[in-house]
Amino acid sequence: MTIAEIAESLPAYARDLKLNLQNVLAQQELTERQTWTVAVACALTCRNGTLSRAVLAEAAAKLEPQQLESAKAAFAMMEMNNIYYRFRHMLAKDEYANIPARLRMQAIRMHGGDPVDFELACLAASSINGCEACIRSHEAVVREKGVTPEAVVASVRIAATLHAVAAVLEAPQG
Repeated sequence: MTIAEIAESLPAYARDLKLNLQNVLAQQELTERQTWTVAVACALTCRNGTLSRAVLAEAAAKLEPQQLESAKAAFAMMEMNNIYYRFRHMLAKDEYANIPARLRMQAIRMHGGDPVDFELACLAASSINGCEACIRSHEAVVREKGVTPEAVVASVRIAATLHAVAAVLEAPQG
């Protein structure tokens, strides 16, 4: 199933999502590479096979293989880090904050893709996973690297829309 077919398959109650799905994948605030890097990380984060396969298929035609792997690495790292750092943030106790994570995270430095695009993907995936600490951290990095607030919001629009589409695809119909 393609992204267009997914949009067409959405029920009438989700017609806003159909339009949003088309629009968020063509935002002028992001480059095509940023859009598809973020979309891949977010689709995988949403854990819906139909959506993930469709986004991966379209992204494969728009991203260099190394950038596609970088998007997947952003997804994988945020799946681990969002749990760990959300735990530390929620407890807000120095005794936990001072204990080293001791989790391998080399993909953050060695993902092979564009560093800004990787960070945008991490930010968007962290938004889906609800990790305030990671959202703040990745937002600070991309802003420091010159990303505009509009581009930050555009990446989160992708996250919000893909998350909602995945939820509707999973919801019982009838």
